[in-house]
Amino acid sequence: MPPHDRRAPPGRRMLALPTVCPCEAIAPGTLLASLVALVAEVARHDAAALPVLRRGAGEALRVTRVLLAFLEEVREAAAPLPDASVLGLSELHVAMQKLRFLLADCSRRGARLWVLMNADLVASELRFVLCSVATALDVLPADVVGASVDAGELARLLSQQAWRAPVWPDEDDGRATRSVRSMLALFRGSATPHAEDAMMVLGRVGITSWCDCAEEAAFLEAELLDRLEDGRENDNDLVLISGLMAFLVYCRVVLFDTVDTKKADAAAPGPRPAASCAAWTSQEALQCPISLELMTDPVTVTTGQTYDRTSIKRWVKSGCRTCPVTGEKLRSAQFVPNVAARGIVEQLLLANGTPLHEQQSSKHRSAVDKTASAFGPAAAGGVRLAVAFLIARLSRGTPEEQKKAAFEVRKLAKRNVYHRACLAEADAVPWLLHLVSSADASVQDNAIASLLNLSKHADGRRALVEAGGLGLVVDAVNVAAKVEARQNAAAILFYLSPNSEYCQEIGRIPEAIPTLVRLMRDGTYRGRKNALVSLHGVLHGASSIGKAVTAGAVGVLASLLPGDREDLANDAVALLARIGEQPAGATAVLASSELVASLVDFLGASASRSGKDHCVALLASLCLHGGDKVVALMGKMAALMPALYALIADGSPLANKKARWLINEIHRVYEQRQPLPVAPPAGDRVIRV
Repeated sequence: MPPHDRRAPPGRRMLALPTVCPCEAIAPGTLLASLVALVAEVARHDAAALPVLRRGAGEALRVTRVLLAFLEEVREAAAPLPDASVLGLSELHVAMQKLRFLLADCSRRGARLWVLMNADLVASELRFVLCSVATALDVLPADVVGASVDAGELARLLSQQAWRAPVWPDEDDGRATRSVRSMLALFRGSATPHAEDAMMVLGRVGITSWCDCAEEAAFLEAELLDRLEDGRENDNDLVLISGLMAFLVYCRVVLFDTVDTKKADAAAPGPRPAASCAAWTSQEALQCPISLELMTDPVTVTTGQTYDRTSIKRWVKSGCRTCPVTGEKLRSAQFVPNVAARGIVEQLLLANGTPLHEQQSSKHRSAVDKTASAFGPAAAGGVRLAVAFLIARLSRGTPEEQKKAAFEVRKLAKRNVYHRACLAEADAVPWLLHLVSSADASVQDNAIASLLNLSKHADGRRALVEAGGLGLVVDAVNVAAKVEARQNAAAILFYLSPNSEYCQEIGRIPEAIPTLVRLMRDGTYRGRKNALVSLHGVLHGASSIGKAVTAGAVGVLASLLPGDREDLANDAVALLARIGEQPAGATAVLASSELVASLVDFLGASASRSGKDHCVALLASLCLHGGDKVVALMGKMAALMPALYALIADGSPLANKKARWLINEIHRVYEQRQPLPVAPPAGDRVIRV
């Protein structure tokens, strides 16, 4: 890739060197042209711009430029190349592919510290590439090597330099590596490293700001979660990756006082996203059809449909062998990266000021659960030191220090269970609750988002309730300055709702349920989604359901059924089923004949298995509480019986049972309402058949 593009291609693991060997039947001239273009691309790199291995990379680039001159001499000789030259040229092509990946990884933004700690490995790979170049020259036919006098001289020079090039880690790289390891040793003993030593190491690899530090930590976090996602919990690199993450988090929290997020946009590689791209691109079109979230790693399957890699892998792994959109059988489980879609996603995110790694929360959802413990004592010690510093800033810092600390807590607890446990144990929750009422909208937003991340941990939920924070969270759903903050506050209630005691506490707050109903009615898509799932958890028993009915929940839910968001409609039906379990709730649903008709239409049209389960359960509850009059009403709806028989044939066991009960009830009421046969007059003779 060109030197200015420092992004790794999608689908390739860092320091992995996949290559494609040219076809044996390729024409020598075609192969030579491709090789010249590849070598010219590699030669454009600048070793002086690399943060590490400058000398070794410089030697490799010097050999590459001599190789380029040699190949150009061979091409200008204009003599037809023999077929025997394909082998040597192919070896050179493979070697240059590896060198291109190595140089791209060494210059990659966010991976500088990781490359430093793997300098010996990178140097070894560089030496192997140069030896491959020298070996390939040896197998080239003599008439190719001697295509001209200059070509012969260049070939001899190239062979000598390739065999003898001194490719080793720089002395400064070695000193910086030893310094990092000494700091990790301090973390293992819970000792604080000297700020000057830490800054020296960061400066060696070009990390000079908060933004640089955050970028490096985000890269290492993605590497960690990638390995956990692949089931590599015993990977030897996990301890080092976690230790380096802790070192960078500590440096980001302690050494840099200013959060310079705008620098990331100014330094973003590649051209600025065109306004026209964001104008004509719909974000919904870039959402994965399975997860309904933005595709950060889009891949295309054999049917031509595009999905996020994690979602479609989970789909196939669960035993499904059909395309989720078309229903066609997948001819292969291989996925092709959709580079065009990924590029549009990156442009869209950059246009909104969001780095790609900030959007990848869904990709590693299952891997996050595997971070409940630190991988090694160095990681544990470093994180605890950073947490202690943050708690001190939250409790005793100036307003600006509290503002930065709240932002740091939000980042720290976002995708790591161990970090959440450390923050909850250090009593971060009470101090964050204090900031929920801040007049600064950004402080309030970060405090609520931090509480949301901590509410995903049992200790965080317990601390929030014990600190009396439920009322503050409910108020935030209603009056927080930012829309995102109101949505996050509703999500906190969702994470609290599985606990029956917490649900009772929420239900006792007079404004809790009406506030969620208002958000469900007036909020954005995400706000409605959070309000729906939170209410579903909170509504237990006649009292809470009665409050929801009084607040107008049934009418709001009815308005969501004909919408274009199938997931919201499914959630709305599930919540109506919960409301319909109580007589007062069933009465409120039956008050609208249009809603009952919409439910019957939903039962026949929905493609969601869970949606059908909730819908048939709701119809059964309505019949149970409404009596024969309601049963008779439903029996007159032509679309209901086919939908019920379809559930008996292909529904879940629960849906099957409810559908059979409804059909039996409809038949019973129908038979009861048929007129009885008239008895013949006395004395008349009755003829029986």
